[in-house]
Amino acid sequence: MDRDLKGRTKTFALAIIKFVSALPKTTVGFELGKQVLRSGTSIGANYRSSQRGRSRAEFISKLSVVQEEADELTAIFTTMVINAKKNS
Repeated sequence: MDRDLKGRTKTFALAIIKFVSALPKTTVGFELGKQVLRSGTSIGANYRSSQRGRSRAEFISKLSVVQEEADELTAIFTTMVINAKKNS
């Protein structure tokens, strides 16, 4: 499972980079893009960091960061859908 998640989070980060590159070059696009890029790429980095935790508590703490970033990413995409519907 560990290898699978490492690969999946890396693939996800690369897809996020491609997605952000395709966003409109507007103020909203830049701001949302920065947020999406930070959250999307940190999920994998923080997951890999959790695997190197020195204790069970550190492992759980680092996984909690992954969960927070994923929650933020969901909120960002929700905002993007709302904005896209307003602008269509």
